Amino acid sequence: MENASLSYLLARLPVAISMLGHGLARLPKLDKFSNWMVGQFQQSILPDELVRPFSYMLPFLELNIGLLLLVGLFMRVSLVTGSIVILVLIFGSCMLEQWENVAIQMFYGLYFAGLLFFQDKYNQYSLDYKLRGRS
Repeated sequence: MENASLSYLLARLPVAISMLGHGLARLPKLDKFSNWMVGQFQQSILPDELVRPFSYMLPFLELNIGLLLLVGLFMRVSLVTGSIVILVLIFGSCMLEQWENVAIQMFYGLYFAGLLFFQDKYNQYSLDYKLRGRS
């Protein structure tokens, strides 16, 4: 069981760091990132009134999901929220006809689903596990 739990940790950390890194890279230039994203969607059917608020929320979502996954806290909520973020990103990429991004985002979606599927059995190296009193 120890190798399986270690493997789960080693699978969880890359997506945690990826999400964390996305959020950290975008936060210092939040206005610039938002303007870029709104510009990307100018020719799509999505109105600025939807794109702009999402563009401001996205880095915070990525940062928080990344942090929570990194330490293994609120895993179920973090993984489901991460999946929802990815679903929204997939929809946006479809509206822009950026099919290569859709493929990458689908990989993230599968990754989140896999982590969620195995979480109850193998997530022993996490704050969730420690807080439940199992050591």
